[in-house]
Amino acid sequence: MKIILETNRLLMREWDASDAVNFYRLNLNPNVIKYTGNSAFASIEEAQEFLENYKDYEINGFGRWAVIHKSTHAFLGWCGLKYDRSLGETDIGFRFFEEHWNKGYATESAKACIHYGFNALKLKTIIGRARVENIASIKVLEKVGLAFVKEFDFDQSNKGVIYKIESDLR
Repeated sequence: MKIILETNRLLMREWDASDAVNFYRLNLNPNVIKYTGNSAFASIEEAQEFLENYKDYEINGFGRWAVIHKSTHAFLGWCGLKYDRSLGETDIGFRFFEEHWNKGYATESAKACIHYGFNALKLKTIIGRARVENIASIKVLEKVGLAFVKEFDFDQSNKGVIYKIESDLR
């Protein structure tokens, strides 16, 4: 298990195929994927195939990471950075099991990811995207220092917002 980041309560590590059951369960909850544009995996095998084909670590040297509670070793969800080559942007993203919402895990893990992005990866800018009605995710983006930039069309029928933070290590 390759640990990437550690906070007071959390460990963040690369995903692996053993996370398939947790990924399948995470996306089964309609509240968890309500604002993502994603659908649930059809099976544990489909989730495992997704994980086996996840190449961001190899291609970019970073990606989304499993968030594990230090003391219980429970898989809480995921958080991390994703580089979109077509847009030339790196974004912060997170998704947690509903029973772990409102405990500060998204904020704690996102702060660690941003710090890592700026200090270890030497990124200049990190953005965050959310649908306008996803108030909880927008609050996390604001708590970790991102500022509103503009609205955009999230998909054909939903408005989104873009937030941004820039490195002060220029």
